[in-house]
Amino acid sequence: MNLRAAADGLGLSPERMERMLGRVVRSSDWPLPRLLRFDKAVSGIEAGTVVFDNNEIVYGYPKIRRAMMLLPAIKRHFSDWVIVEEKMNGHNVRVAKVGKSVVALTRGGFICPYSTEVARDQIPTEIFRDHPDLVLCGEMVGPKNPYVPKEVYPTESMDFYLFDVSRKGKREMEGSSMTHATAEEYGIRSVRLFGEFGIDEAAEKIKEIIKDLGVRGREGVVIKDPANIAGPIKYTSSESNCRDLEFAFRYYSDYGQDFFFSRVVREGFQAAEWSDSEEEFIERCLRLGKSMLGPMRETVETKIEGRPIVQEVEIVVKDLQTATDFEEHLRRMGVRAIFDPPRTSPGGYLVKIKRLVMSTNDKTESVIGGQLW
Repeated sequence: MNLRAAADGLGLSPERMERMLGRVVRSSDWPLPRLLRFDKAVSGIEAGTVVFDNNEIVYGYPKIRRAMMLLPAIKRHFSDWVIVEEKMNGHNVRVAKVGKSVVALTRGGFICPYSTEVARDQIPTEIFRDHPDLVLCGEMVGPKNPYVPKEVYPTESMDFYLFDVSRKGKREMEGSSMTHATAEEYGIRSVRLFGEFGIDEAAEKIKEIIKDLGVRGREGVVIKDPANIAGPIKYTSSESNCRDLEFAFRYYSDYGQDFFFSRVVREGFQAAEWSDSEEEFIERCLRLGKSMLGPMRETVETKIEGRPIVQEVEIVVKDLQTATDFEEHLRRMGVRAIFDPPRTSPGGYLVKIKRLVMSTNDKTESVIGGQLW
């Protein structure tokens, strides 16, 4: 890896790049191609930014800020019009062609073997032949998603949905129009486009959209500037907040307190802005409380019965080597997991994975045994 060339491409001095290596910047030679990966944001460079061995750069996907009070946030952040797209609940990937290989990068800048297999299967090669510098930013969703398994999308396995387009060596996104035009031209799935709304009507329209999405188990929306000048903002449904809490409280000791706190706070702001009736407010309270206490009780009861607390997920791979590589990928990320022997399945091989949540296991066992909090 040529550190000087990498530093030049990023606008850093070679000396600074050298100092960051092994601390903020990590090198990786598996899976190929070789790369440097930014663990943290530094000097205006987003976390997850990757510099490949051929000196091509794929910048990290920028963090999207969240609206807590919808109407004031829209009026303060945007000028006249907004575009509203669905925010899908899966894991964020950036797909690009490096040398002769198409790879899928996670938000953290890791090459995920499973996501890469899906991307190679679902994204036509012509797109990178016509546009070799293209970076496709999208969401991997579906019940066979090992990171965020969701059964609310129209797939039995895992699908890629395009939500942004960028270029190698550039931080900026190309905008919603380019995203949907690219998806249509090459036959790629894209996130749902709800429409373009004037600034004065947007909040009420989005409220209607959010309520419908919540009932159907979907996450929320991303609100974008049609001119692509102001950055996007996101807004989620109450049901999505509660499903996140339901999942996290099942593994309560393996999640940070901010994860829990932020979702409860979102509920408070939404209840106030939407002027919940007393009946709606009680329903919201019950949904919120049950999402926290229900999984916690199940976790404690599981441990009382002497059973381990595990997160069970499934993947479907076309090539068994992908399953082997994904096991190594999880190990390198510090995830302890047990892979069951693969079974033949429509579309390839079904692999069941048990992810071990050690902190929740240990903490629950010690408290059940009498340890004080």
